[in-house]
Formats: sequence, structure tokens, C-alpha cells
Amino acid sequence: MSSQDIPEENVPAERDAHEGAHGAVSVADEKNPFADPGLPPHEHRIQDIDERAARRSERAVAFLFTLSMLATVGFIASYVTIPADKAIFVFPIGHLSALNFALGLTLGTALFTIGAGAVHWARTLMSDVEVADDRHPIAASPEVRAKVHADFKAGATESAIGRRKLIRNTMFGALTLVPLSGVVLLRDLGPLPEDKLRHTLWAKGKLLVNMNTDEPLRPSDVAVGSLTFCKPEGLEEHDEDFQNEIAKAALMIVRLQPEDIKDKQELEWSHEGIVAYSKICTHVGCPISLYEQQTHHVLCPCHQSTFDLSDGAKVIFGPAGHALPQLRIGVNDEGYLEALGDFEEPVGPAFWERG
Repeated sequence: MSSQDIPEENVPAERDAHEGAHGAVSVADEKNPFADPGLPPHEHRIQDIDERAARRSERAVAFLFTLSMLATVGFIASYVTIPADKAIFVFPIGHLSALNFALGLTLGTALFTIGAGAVHWARTLMSDVEVADDRHPIAASPEVRAKVHADFKAGATESAIGRRKLIRNTMFGALTLVPLSGVVLLRDLGPLPEDKLRHTLWAKGKLLVNMNTDEPLRPSDVAVGSLTFCKPEGLEEHDEDFQNEIAKAALMIVRLQPEDIKDKQELEWSHEGIVAYSKICTHVGCPISLYEQQTHHVLCPCHQSTFDLSDGAKVIFGPAGHALPQLRIGVNDEGYLEALGDFEEPVGPAFWERG
């Protein structure tokens, strides 16, 4: 580029003439042994004197911000589409989780390109003139506040954010999309509960299976005064979700004399005095395992919450907040005990705080 193509007011020599001396210089003496060397002469960048170079820098910054937006979209797409158990080989690292590799690569690119774009913008298009200013008291005077406002306006003007619309728009787009990566990561907190806390594996026709023998129960298998623990038909200990499902579906079976049952609904939902209640304590979810035959009370071993199985499993002692849910049972054509539906209310304690 020849000097004839540069406007006179943009030529460094001409601009320095208009701006005057760049920083005051003092001379060392006895009163002031540390002389102020002043600021070095300001060197103009090619973008300061050539609008074509400035536009190239503008396009470069916009490209970096646009790349950040694409990387953020790639992050979200990777999180949704790549299976968590998929592995890939990356030389020379070795085998990696495809999901972790994609998330790290896209999120790193999104954050890096925003930073690189901001740095390139500041180094090539924003003003790089060094300004020396005296320190002032913390409590600003009206004059200082007016100066700060003026400096802010001058800085906004020199940043060219109003004139460089391409940079401004792509920067806003990149900064708007990047937080979406964090929002998407909230999915790792777990699936939404929806109405899962209201349902268990129990359903109409599900047989009551003895937890110890793994065999379905007949009424004759349950003696008066005995306590038996059951699980739903089809739930096996080797199932991947066994622990999650048994935590909601664990059942205890007790046989009472029908005339000892005080609660009318409990009697209707029982079969020949056999009542089925959730084994999960309604305090903090401990498994109930202690039964008093004479009083028909069951006791949670964790915090001693006590429930009366002859009166709707109501709480008679301890910190539990509500009665144990009852499962309605009957007998099928083959003489086995079966559920006549699911629990009418959620089991355990968690639902009452979250549901």
C-alpha cells in the first residue's frame, strides 16, 4: 500500500503532529530522583490507517464468534445424539468415551473462540493508545464522574461496536448460545420424575412372590401372626433396575384375624385377614422388619416409627408423618395371592416433599 492511498489525517506523522507530545517527560534532580521517562512514541497499526485491513480483522473476529456458535450447537447435538457407552480411538491418546470427547472438544472450541475473538478485536480494532492519568481520591467529584462518563462514551466509540455491526451481532450470538451448554448439562441431574413416584411394579394380576423362596404365595402359606416379605412377579435380583424397583415395591404380608381389623377399608382390601402393606417406612425410607404379634404393630428399626397394622397402619409412635400405603389383594383362579392394582398413594417419604 502506498502512502498516496492513506488519508493525510491517518498518516502516523501527521496524527502525531496533531496529538502533540505523547506523555510528559521529567528530569531527575535532588528533589525528584526518579524521573518519569514518559511513554514511548505511539506506533500505529495497519488497521488504524487502512480500512480494508480493518474490515479483514472485523471478518476474522466475526468468524471466530460464528465458530463459537456452531461449536455450542455441536455440543448440544453431541449430548443428545451420542450414546454414553460409545467409545472411539483417538491417536495417540487411545480409546476414549465418544461423548466426553465430543463434549470437551465442542465446549472448548466455543469458549476458546469467544476469547480469541475478543482478544483479536481488542488488539486490531479497539484503540491501543496508552493514556497516563493521575490517581484521584476514591470519592469521585462531579468533574471526575463527568470525565468517567465521557471516557466511557469515548471507549464505546473507539471500540467501534456501533459501527462494526457484524462483530457486534456475532458476539451477541456467541454469548447468547454458550450458556445453553450449561442448561443442557442440567439433564445429568437425572430424568424428570414425572409421575414415577406415584407408581410401582404392582398392577392388577401381579402375583405376590415370597422374597425368600421366590415362589408365589397361596393364602394357606401365610399363618396367623406371621410376617412375610414379597416382591412383584417378574422382578428378579439380577435385573439391572432391581434396587430401584424393590425400593418402591417391597411388600410385607401379615395375617390377622378378620375380627381384629378395625379399619373398614383395610378389611375390604384384605383377603381372609391377610393384609399387604408397603415395607418402606414413611419417615426416611428404611425397610420395616420388626413385628409384634400380640399388638399387631410393626416397628421401623431406624428411628422407631411404629404403625398399627390392625388400624390402617396408622402411625402411633415416632417421627413418621403418615400411614403405610396398603395394597389391595385377592386370589386368582389358581389360588395364588395377587394384586388387584397398584398402591393408591405413593410409597416412602420422598414423594411428600417433592411430589
